[in-house]
Amino acid sequence: MMRDQEHGFTLIELMIVLSIISIIAAIATPGLLRARMTANESSAIGSMKSITSAEIAYSSSCGSGGFAPTLVVLGTPAPGTSVGFISQDLSQVAAPIKSGYTFSVGNGAGAAAGPTDCNGGGTISAYYASATPLSFGISGGRSFAANLDSIVWQVNAAAAPTEPFGAPAVPVQ
Repeated sequence: MMRDQEHGFTLIELMIVLSIISIIAAIATPGLLRARMTANESSAIGSMKSITSAEIAYSSSCGSGGFAPTLVVLGTPAPGTSVGFISQDLSQVAAPIKSGYTFSVGNGAGAAAGPTDCNGGGTISAYYASATPLSFGISGGRSFAANLDSIVWQVNAAAAPTEPFGAPAVPVQ
């Protein structure tokens, strides 16, 4: 009498399949990490552009010509409105973290105290905004900064470009 042959995979076949999967994962992982880093950098550039637009809107409608000294101030609605000048994801704390970057706004080069804003708070005559990666080379490979000229500058370093902007910093295209 013949026995039924058992069906299944041998240990060698399973090891070959596992080896192939490991090789594919090793090839794909660096590409996925680069894609995530590029997405984080694109998000940081978009957020920096939002900050510069918010500073201009704040200055003309609430700041009496002065600029907001912090992101929290940019997120504060003007009297009679319910929406701040910048989204809540960037205005809940002084140095918010978004998409692998830390953002901040402070005094720009040569900044002095400005007029009182529509909420009774102080303003500054010049601002400096920056975005730096939480983990350079992993969450981002570039740092960004902007000021009154509303141009976002970039540098391939862990620290944001400093004012006055120039080499090695270049404008974001």
